[in-house]
Amino acid sequence: MKRGKRFAALLAAVSLMLVLAGCSTAPIDAQSTGFWDHYIVWNFVKAIQALSNIFGHNYGWGIVVFTIIVRIVILPLMIYQMNTSRKTMELQPQIKALQQKYSARDTETMRKLQAETQKLYSKAGVHPMASMLPLIVQMPIMIALYQAIFRSETLKVGQFFWMQLGDKDPYYVMPILAAIFTYLTSKLSMMAQPESNAMMTVMTYAMPVFIFFIGLNVPAALSLYWMITNAFSVAQTWFFNNPYKINREREEKQRAEKQKQRQLEKAKRKALKNKKK
Repeated sequence: MKRGKRFAALLAAVSLMLVLAGCSTAPIDAQSTGFWDHYIVWNFVKAIQALSNIFGHNYGWGIVVFTIIVRIVILPLMIYQMNTSRKTMELQPQIKALQQKYSARDTETMRKLQAETQKLYSKAGVHPMASMLPLIVQMPIMIALYQAIFRSETLKVGQFFWMQLGDKDPYYVMPILAAIFTYLTSKLSMMAQPESNAMMTVMTYAMPVFIFFIGLNVPAALSLYWMITNAFSVAQTWFFNNPYKINREREEKQRAEKQKQRQLEKAKRKALKNKKK
């Protein structure tokens, strides 16, 4: 039930992202009207242009720097989302145990299951839907950045290293790097989970392929944005959701719990032995 609600919320969030991302493909400029276009997307374009001026009017560097700034601004939300998701995943074995204990489908048993599950979440200090809020908050920001680059003719003018920003990357370097960083982010995130499922495995391999083929057919300016944002995601995951550190801490916690359990059993046996005497 809870997993279905989380999936429905995620699906709704992704649907909103797709609607907003594709709601307009018209070029953006100072004459664009509407709150979204004029006050959000166009101001993103102006911010990138201002940063570009610092680097000799190089829009490639403007895109790189502004993308990093945006990711730093929303970093606290991302960290909160990662921590909440990890805590929620840590509870899955206990939730499965409750589901087995209250496996009957009658109303009373389902009510008990819901109450026990909620108690478990409260004790852990997490809410199953809490990880969705940062995602919903950050999506409009990332969509605005995407549209600023995709819809601005100005930002596609000029050269960045070997690329013409308005044309496809002739050597496919940006699509390849974007795909690699997408894979690394998904792989590191999956490694940090106590257990994986088929959907996570499929997404780990399917998303990089999707990003790569899309990157082959879009302007280099957009491929550059994808590469930078996915590279930032790898660094973010490594520093704040490092699977090696998390798994080590998880193993230490499990060893401590087993040691505590052995001590309790030893104390019970000793007490029983003394009682018999």
